[in-house]
Amino acid sequence: MREERQRLLQKKRVIVKVGSSSLVHKETGFIHFGKLEKLVRVLSDIRNRGIDVVLVSSGAISVGRKALGIQGRPETLAQKQACAAVGQGQLMMIYQKLFAEYGQISAQVLMTKTTILKPLNRTNAQNTFEELLKMGVIPIVNENDTVSTEEIEFGDNDSLSAVVTALVGGDLLILLSDIDGLYTDDPNKNENAKWIPVVNEIDHTILSMAKGVSSSFGTGGMATKISAARIANDSGADMIIANGENFDILNEIMEGREVGTLFLAHKNSEFHMMDYIETKSYLKS
Repeated sequence: MREERQRLLQKKRVIVKVGSSSLVHKETGFIHFGKLEKLVRVLSDIRNRGIDVVLVSSGAISVGRKALGIQGRPETLAQKQACAAVGQGQLMMIYQKLFAEYGQISAQVLMTKTTILKPLNRTNAQNTFEELLKMGVIPIVNENDTVSTEEIEFGDNDSLSAVVTALVGGDLLILLSDIDGLYTDDPNKNENAKWIPVVNEIDHTILSMAKGVSSSFGTGGMATKISAARIANDSGADMIIANGENFDILNEIMEGREVGTLFLAHKNSEFHMMDYIETKSYLKS
């Protein structure tokens, strides 16, 4: 086992972000209950090891649009918010029912940009997370799309999960999506693209590898994931991008196996979450 991966065996507070593409059937866009049940089982088992777990889950708008019979992505802000209002409740109901089957209590936490920008709100959120984790609860986080005035104020749930990681003092962020990790080029278009197992520093070369949206169900591409890595790494947390096709990969990651791309933490004493929230400039060097 590589030295970089050995450090994963010591993690005590893990944030897992799951993209919409990992929760739905690719053929129809409807929720994939089998995969959702597997995710809940694996997360509950990680929690049973004594590791704090926070889940940042996409999918509310996707679930809502299907329930409302909307084809394709909602086009207007009001339509997105309506889909989120329907989908968030349905998704949370499913999560809580599945977690309850494994004796695991879960909680819903909806955030907006104001949660981070206002000191009192930020402190209250930190206290709530800390108390929930102390009680052994798995918080399920999403942006409060129903009341947000911008289309996902954080930019996407990749960035939201990184902000949550910094907020709760997490030491590992795992982004699960429909990609195996970071490549030198788009592997779907370039057969010579090479997988990168470890990123020690996010420099110009790494930034140039950022790609656009790769899924019709998600809102973030490689660019947002690298941005999330900079936030997580600067806050002192390692981050991994991995494929969420099979949620057993979470166990492989926690066991130190070489899957996904590992971005190594480098605590930045000048890091402030508000700088990212206010400028959304973390992809700039």
